[in-house]
Amino acid sequence: MEELDQQGEMLEATRAQRAAAFSVHVFTALGAGVALLALLEAVREHWTAMFWWLGVALAIDALDGPMARRLDVVRLQPDWSGEVLDLVVDFVTYVFVPAYAIAESGLLLPLAAPLLGVGIVVSGALYFADRRMKREDNHFRGFPGLWNVAAFYLFLLQWPPALSSLAVLVLIFATFLPFHVLHPVRVKRLRRLTLALITVWALLLAYTLLNDFEVRPAITAALCGIALYVVASDSAIRLLRSLKA
Repeated sequence: MEELDQQGEMLEATRAQRAAAFSVHVFTALGAGVALLALLEAVREHWTAMFWWLGVALAIDALDGPMARRLDVVRLQPDWSGEVLDLVVDFVTYVFVPAYAIAESGLLLPLAAPLLGVGIVVSGALYFADRRMKREDNHFRGFPGLWNVAAFYLFLLQWPPALSSLAVLVLIFATFLPFHVLHPVRVKRLRRLTLALITVWALLLAYTLLNDFEVRPAITAALCGIALYVVASDSAIRLLRSLKA
């Protein structure tokens, strides 16, 4: 009788573990719901509110991976692909909703806006399907489809429409170029510096949204400098190493 009770407790523990593991998938899928809320705000042209919701989606994306590893989701829920789910949610939050905002915000040339919007979603879809999108050292290959971040900078900088349109076109092509962009969390090289800069970036971004993009030039310069570090630091380090060699 005692042995049966122990087996029952083990089975119950397994069920509880499976439920906890599945809850991570639900948490990840919640990002798609947040994307819809962001899109509804974008349709109303409530751009700051849209970015807040995209920020929530970004936080979900940052948290679900560590949660999945901690709760052993792959082993306990083998019938559900967290990788596929993550890609689906990332596409709508990182690419589709920002593409709508970029195309409809009035920041681009009117004739170019819909074409560039299509270019964003098509290049983003291809990028997410590319098995070479991430290197073994966790650098991204090419512009990593972070159109939510690109949209933020377009709203922040408020360039003339022709220049903003050119910038979007360059990023679309940069999706397929063989340069490397660091993952802000997973790249080991200079990780402490990177995490510190990303923390500062997140605080400055929140401050910018709280002030509806009306911030001092120093804040804008700091945000642009951190973005330049993320995009170009790997290329700069490789260039220095090649010169020393």
